Amino acid sequence: MTERVFLSLGSNVGDRRGYLEEALARLEAEAIHVVRTSSVYETAPWGPVPQGPFLNLVAEVRTTLEPRALLACAQRVETALGRARQVRWGPRTVDVDVLLYGDRVVCEPDLEIPHPRLRQRAFVLVPLFEVAPDLVLPDGTPLRDLVGAVADQEVRRL
Repeated sequence: MTERVFLSLGSNVGDRRGYLEEALARLEAEAIHVVRTSSVYETAPWGPVPQGPFLNLVAEVRTTLEPRALLACAQRVETALGRARQVRWGPRTVDVDVLLYGDRVVCEPDLEIPHPRLRQRAFVLVPLFEVAPDLVLPDGTPLRDLVGAVADQEVRRL
C-alpha cells in the first residue's frame, strides 16, 4: 500500500539548487514517487553554527517504504551527495527530512514523525502549506493554523 508522505529538502553548500534536484531524482530511483514539489525558498540557517543561507523545498511523495526504510533511503541519498554529519545543524550539501508519513506518529530515538521541529520552522511550514494547504496534522491541527505562528521568520520564494 502506498502512503502519502511529505519530505523537506535543504541545501546550503555548493550548487544548492543542483543538490535539491539531484536528491529528488535519486529518491525517485528508490521507490519514492515524487507527486509534487513546492517552490524553492531561500532562508537563513537554523541553529547556532554560522553558515550561508539555505535553499529549501517540500516534496509530496508516495511510497511503499515503511518509515524506517524511508529514513534509511533519505540518508543514503544524503551520503551519496556528499553529506557529512560532522556538526549538528552545520552546513550540508543536502538534508532530507521526513516531515509526515500519512497519519502515523512515530516516536523512536532516531526517528520522530511528525518531525519534532516542524511546528517551529517557517522554511518547512511555508513550502508545506504551498503543496498541501488543507493538510491536517495527525493530532488534528490544521496546517494553516501553524503557518501564521512563524510569520516573523523570513522565507523568500525564488
